[in-house]
Amino acid sequence: MRQFLIRRLLRAIAALWGISTIVFVVMRLSGDPVPLMLPPDAPTSEIFRVRAELGLDQPLPVQYAVFLGNILRGEMGRSIHMRQPAMQIAAERLPATLELALGAFFLAVVIAVPAGLISAAKRNSLWDNLAMGLALIGQSAPTFYIGIMLILILGLELRLFPISGRGQGQWSNPADWPLMLQHIALPAVTLGAFAMASIARLTRSAVIDVMRQDFIRTARAKGLSDVVVLLQHNLKNAAIPIVTIMGLQFGTLLGGAVVTETVFSWPGIGRLAIQSIFNRDYPVVQSAVLLVAAFFVVVNFLVDLTYGWLDPRIRYG
Repeated sequence: MRQFLIRRLLRAIAALWGISTIVFVVMRLSGDPVPLMLPPDAPTSEIFRVRAELGLDQPLPVQYAVFLGNILRGEMGRSIHMRQPAMQIAAERLPATLELALGAFFLAVVIAVPAGLISAAKRNSLWDNLAMGLALIGQSAPTFYIGIMLILILGLELRLFPISGRGQGQWSNPADWPLMLQHIALPAVTLGAFAMASIARLTRSAVIDVMRQDFIRTARAKGLSDVVVLLQHNLKNAAIPIVTIMGLQFGTLLGGAVVTETVFSWPGIGRLAIQSIFNRDYPVVQSAVLLVAAFFVVVNFLVDLTYGWLDPRIRYG
């Protein structure tokens, strides 16, 4: 078990290093941020002064060494435009993105897993065709289109939900929950639509594959009810691919919240990253991407641990 954990941990560290390096290179290729900070008629001497102040006059290997050193110290420098610690700016936006991603993930799991189980148990029925048809639409429709349609129908026409913002309430105060749930409803459905469809389709396929196994026929021959066979015997053996898609989809929700946060003006880390990319604010973009990547890697690490718990043979594979 120790070797299993060490291998997974080394892979996680390597993944974070690779992601941080890619972000560093891509941001440098996007252009020089200094002209965006100064007036168009700024003298060349002022441009050189600002570049030296930001450390952008150094060779790329030196900038990369400074970048890695900042990561090891847990800091990413100061924002070029906001003049504040970049990691602090990104960390302040992270709770909003986590809130949205957890809401979308909760909706996806609560709806998709039962839908996939029922579709597998009632193959080729009206319910199966309807559920898988909706899942196909959820996987095919672009996120921004789903968000805009929800805003037009449920927000503007029916006026059931707010169409932008996060609200001013706090989850620590139960009196604020109704308002908070109203604000998060449309963004969570929009963000979770693709994950919901993917989990439902894969749950159906995994359960159907297990249904063909001999031990399922044995359980039925013992006189066990279909519900007991489905939940106690089938679902546990189909859990590994379902857990896999859940872990991947949660990581995707964190990274894919950019479009949803933009459509609904949600003050999360994805919207911050888009604004910082336009401003070429290297430290903020690097901090935002690194935080999201770290959460994605942690989620995948936990999924690997869950594999070992569900099937001990994987630890020794």
